[in-house]
Amino acid sequence: MLMRTDPFRELDRLAQQLMGPGTWSKPSAMPMDAYREGDEYVVAFDLPGVTADAIDIDVERNMLTVKAERRPVAKANDVQMELSERPLGVFSRQIVLADTLDTEHIKADYDAGVLTLRIPIAERAKPRKISVGVGTGHKEISG
Repeated sequence: MLMRTDPFRELDRLAQQLMGPGTWSKPSAMPMDAYREGDEYVVAFDLPGVTADAIDIDVERNMLTVKAERRPVAKANDVQMELSERPLGVFSRQIVLADTLDTEHIKADYDAGVLTLRIPIAERAKPRKISVGVGTGHKEISG
């Protein structure tokens, strides 16, 4: 079996262990991707092991805030943990949205541990054609 090591992953894991799990007052960051697809922006957050009811999405003015909490799985009394690398606690991410996005019509879907937000581009920000009229005479402005 081929195994690849990532020293930065080990440093991240060590830092997480030293700082402890994220709390509501000091949440941990969550990984995300953001891209444009047609007439909307798509933002995808990795939240494996988080239930949909533990996700909170809030928009205030142009600030989008996503918070989620990964809770420990209930274990029987005779279970002894051998290795625990999956972080628990609160995760959060804030994104400043452009004025050209329609924050009134954001759609959120959660599937297979990925939260996907689709944010449409506002109609006023979409390109449009302006027709040019041809005048038949000169107009005089008097004042």
